[in-house]
Amino acid sequence: MPEFHFEYPVEVRYGDLDPQGHVNNANFLTFLEQARINYIVELGLFQKSDSFMNIGIIIAEAKVTFLSPILFGTRVIVKLGVTRLGKKSMNMEYLMIDGMSGQVLARAETVLVTFDYQKNASILIPELWRNKIRSFEQLPE
Repeated sequence: MPEFHFEYPVEVRYGDLDPQGHVNNANFLTFLEQARINYIVELGLFQKSDSFMNIGIIIAEAKVTFLSPILFGTRVIVKLGVTRLGKKSMNMEYLMIDGMSGQVLARAETVLVTFDYQKNASILIPELWRNKIRSFEQLPE
């Protein structure tokens, strides 16, 4: 696993639970999305006042390894970072941990593709994005 330079706390809401009393597996992806959007905001690649049609990324692939159920009241921290920058895509890795015990609750990976919603086509990762991500993550050129 990489050294993570960004983390984001996620509140477990009652509505996130399934009938068994733990976070529904589908909501793990929502937690990752919350952290990912805040990562992009933190790097200055997206402003909260911007349209989501201009964010310019789509998920091409997502993988979650569930290691432990998340219960109501758990303080979840999502650690994440970009681990690979391609021409039109990037890989992001995540750890979901219990903020109190440090227990790893899940590991995840996504492949994100930069996308022009008006043209409905993938695009090259903008240089601004590439430079900010590379600098923040300390990735080689």
